[in-house]
Amino acid sequence: MIGSFAATELLGLAPEMIGLFVAFGFMVGVFFGFFGMGGSFLVTPALLILGYPAPVAIGSSMAFVFGTAAIATLKHHDAGQVDYKLGALMFVGITLGIELGSRLVFGLEVLGIANVVVGVAYVLLLAAIGVLFTRSALDTDDEDAGDNGEVGDGGEDGDDDEAEDDEDEVPAIARKIQSYEIPPMVTLADGSRASLWTISGVGGGVGLVSGFLGVGGGFVRMPAIYYVIGTSLAAAVGTSLFGGLMSGAVGAFTYGRAGVIDLGIVTALLTGSALGARIGSSATAYVDEEDVTIYFGLMLLVASAAVGIGELSAWLSMPILDRLSFVLLIGSALLVCAVILYHGALAVRRTRGVPGSARSGE
Repeated sequence: MIGSFAATELLGLAPEMIGLFVAFGFMVGVFFGFFGMGGSFLVTPALLILGYPAPVAIGSSMAFVFGTAAIATLKHHDAGQVDYKLGALMFVGITLGIELGSRLVFGLEVLGIANVVVGVAYVLLLAAIGVLFTRSALDTDDEDAGDNGEVGDGGEDGDDDEAEDDEDEVPAIARKIQSYEIPPMVTLADGSRASLWTISGVGGGVGLVSGFLGVGGGFVRMPAIYYVIGTSLAAAVGTSLFGGLMSGAVGAFTYGRAGVIDLGIVTALLTGSALGARIGSSATAYVDEEDVTIYFGLMLLVASAAVGIGELSAWLSMPILDRLSFVLLIGSALLVCAVILYHGALAVRRTRGVPGSARSGE
């Protein structure tokens, strides 16, 4: 009883809300560590559904992004998956974009329409990214089915396939963009080249989304780095996390100046995400992302519907829709988190069961 009272006084939250935010933070941490995105964008809608004002929801989410990204970036740094040069070049664009996005939010708050506009923006953006990921996962499954129908004979064909592996890591659309060499050109850590204008454009766009929606922008930044700038998927994930670290720091500072960050919420979320981010990052060594990408895409679509239902609840004055919205949001996140952990556990078990493998002998 004393412990519960102390925690309530310390964080300014009821004990059940502390437990909810810690659990939610764990799920968000798993997404952040595994996908390099896909967690912080759930925090702002959840806080809006719970009735927090838009500036508080966005500012608290940005502060949370900073802490979570720091944890996950360190893990990917150990694996050599962070392109610090690319991240630094994106920083200027990210900073300017966040400043513009935050000014838009405070302007809309003065007009009394910030919650509605941010909510609608979430519905559209989550739906668009969800469709992109779901279609990508389905296309990958179709390609795998076609490949399985063709039996290779090894020899030169096998060598050709191996030689094309690196090229296949970069999407065709990214290679097309890279072919337009608009100076100044920059050589990235993996040896590929990209225009500084492309990098700055990606940074500015992601920064605008971050400042306006209160997210690290990873669910936009990681696909943009992968599909537009053109890096390997592993580098896109690690560099996206580094970008989240920078955008989170700038965003937290920007909203912190206005005094709209709820440190109780941020502390509870970070407590859960500290463990989740390391588990998610570790899972990337065992789990094929293609196994769970379709679930992630579907989760984004469900999250879009959840935010839409939450907006309808406000317009129609039906509290039951608020509860339905929150259940959909939390339920979809819990499902994808469980899928990642399940596939990770199976992969670890298979790895340890292989005779002579590095891990089985340890």
